[in-house]
Amino acid sequence: MGQAGRLACLFPFDQQKKEETILKKAMIQLRGRAACKVFQIRQALKDRSGEGFVDTAIKILMAVVIGALVLAGLYALFDETVLPTLTRRVQEMFNYAG
Repeated sequence: MGQAGRLACLFPFDQQKKEETILKKAMIQLRGRAACKVFQIRQALKDRSGEGFVDTAIKILMAVVIGALVLAGLYALFDETVLPTLTRRVQEMFNYAG
């Protein structure tokens, strides 16, 4: 058995110290990541621009207004032009007398 083997048997705390060191490094990394996430969350909560929300709301409002105008136009077209003509043609088609 070499000198390193004898020292390992005599000092079993070296392995424990290595494990403690690894755990300490992991805890330091975890603490850093957590601090970074906390900072990002604070920045997001402090941000008052609302830029994306306003743009989306305006787009939705425009789509609703344009859709309503198109539907109103189609309703007026069908009510005044298409339906009376269609009704007249159906009556003429089934009018056997004349």
